[in-house]
Amino acid sequence: MQTSFTLAQLANPNIKEADKILRACVHCGFCTATCPTYVLLGDELDSPRGRIYLIKQMLEGGKPATTKVVKHIDRCLSCLSCMTTCPSGVHYMHLVDHARAHIEQTFRRPLVDRLLRTLLARVLPKPAYFRLALLGAFLVKPFARILPAKLGAMISLAPGRLQFPSRMDRPQRFSAEGTRRMRVALLPGCAQRSLMPSINEATIRLLTRHGCEVVLVRGVGCFGALVHHMGREQEALDAARSNIEAFRREIEQGGLHAIAINASGCGTMVKDYGYMLRNDPLWSEAAQQVSSLTKDICELMEELGLAAPSRKVGITVAYHGACSLQHGQRVVRAPRDLLATAGFDVREVPEGHLCCGSAGTYNLLQSDIARQLLARKVQNIESVGADIVAAGNIGCLVQIGNGTRLPVVHPVELLDWATGGPIPKAVRAIAQRISSGP
Repeated sequence: MQTSFTLAQLANPNIKEADKILRACVHCGFCTATCPTYVLLGDELDSPRGRIYLIKQMLEGGKPATTKVVKHIDRCLSCLSCMTTCPSGVHYMHLVDHARAHIEQTFRRPLVDRLLRTLLARVLPKPAYFRLALLGAFLVKPFARILPAKLGAMISLAPGRLQFPSRMDRPQRFSAEGTRRMRVALLPGCAQRSLMPSINEATIRLLTRHGCEVVLVRGVGCFGALVHHMGREQEALDAARSNIEAFRREIEQGGLHAIAINASGCGTMVKDYGYMLRNDPLWSEAAQQVSSLTKDICELMEELGLAAPSRKVGITVAYHGACSLQHGQRVVRAPRDLLATAGFDVREVPEGHLCCGSAGTYNLLQSDIARQLLARKVQNIESVGADIVAAGNIGCLVQIGNGTRLPVVHPVELLDWATGGPIPKAVRAIAQRISSGP
């Protein structure tokens, strides 16, 4: 694709990078076949190719974003399926992130939208605030249908029961069982601590059982993904620097072999810290070090090698590959292979490349499209005849759980159970039914 940025524009390293990405696009259209919004809406401007044209025109003109551009960029899930499909290697993720930052700086949204986005940016990354919000949502959930559309969509996604905080999520150290093979930092996440604390508990048990000393590092907070995808770039960079500093202290004091993440949306973000801070001489080296140490929990378990199952599980699993894992991190086979090794019958879900509609705050800000994607995803999941659903990202677990009666769990909970841990609560009824026979 030809571009026409001026030399003055290209002096900006972000514009220079955008120019490089735009020039890699050859208009082939392969991306349209795997873009969830284009598949649903059939609008060229709601495809990656169409959005690339809009971004190109916006950045070349150097003018404020228009309502038209904002509409179609906001509809992008950042699922990154287009990057998996693209034969030319167009790095759409970095391009759309830059476009969102430009929109945030140059476009004034309606007051209600500004207030909603600010609320999400302030509440979701703070576990204490998020718990209070969940309590409020729980109390008004029966009235969700009569509330304004976006607020009602947010309330309807709240869980039916509230979880108690886990003592294992506090900064502390867990010793390895037997000979120590690795020293691993675990990022506990923000929303995950409030919605499904069992995931971190299972992760810690699984890692220590496989010879890892696990550290929850003091000073680590939100990874910045939520505000980053809203275009609030300075807030995202501040979060990144704060976490990098915390990890740097831990590396200097005790060393780390890996940084494990069990929420793939967060993992994709941390793996990109090196890119985000590439132009900052004070932080670029440390950011690259943190990114290079970061592994999804299934990547790390594949490296460690899963212990032989200690029990026969006999359960069929529909595995949903979270977009941030399969497209953002290109981790595709590891979760499936680990579950199969643990004794589960793993079923492939049709249209597995398409997003479930969660996508960070997408199901809150673009609820109509998110509901359509959820219905399509649930239909595909339930078509394979599985007993349960497994997914490696908290957003997907919540989204899919709101559309199906099948139990939804993180793969790490199943791996923990198969190798000696407690049975996940969501799976108990299924396991009892299978064990009792017809």
